[in-house]
Amino acid sequence: ESLVTSITAQQVSLQSASAIRSRLIERFGEPAEHAIAFPTRERLALATEAELVAVGFSGRKAEYTIALARDDLDLDALALLSDEDVKARLVALRGIGEWTADWFLARHLGRRHAWPAGDLVLRKAVRSFYGDIQDVRSFGARLHPFENLAAHYLLTGLRLSS
Repeated sequence: ESLVTSITAQQVSLQSASAIRSRLIERFGEPAEHAIAFPTRERLALATEAELVAVGFSGRKAEYTIALARDDLDLDALALLSDEDVKARLVALRGIGEWTADWFLARHLGRRHAWPAGDLVLRKAVRSFYGDIQDVRSFGARLHPFENLAAHYLLTGLRLSS
């Protein structure tokens, strides 16, 4: 779920990504008593690119999502690896880059050191609160060992100040 969520958020606004995910869940999710569960990996593996495009995915994102669902990636095993090894395993997959891997480390695995320096909104937040910081990745090292927590506070601060 977290990787598909990240794929939907690549290069679009959070509002657009949320709308796409809502349509994905409505179309492919499993109805529960009070909500609809996120689609299972097995269900997404059976989807066609055209079906995902119909709910708002770009052709590439549909391709990446289906390939990810069909891949033998063991998410539980990733939790046992170092941050660097998790990122290496993820970026080896089509459609998963450093931004997605960083957010997976931050959100899915809750790694304290995750610092999604490539995130445009995080870059804006850092510059908003700390001035003209040229190297956001290096700036994250100053926040050690709480890079992930700091990222969330910075993003929240930016949202609240807007």
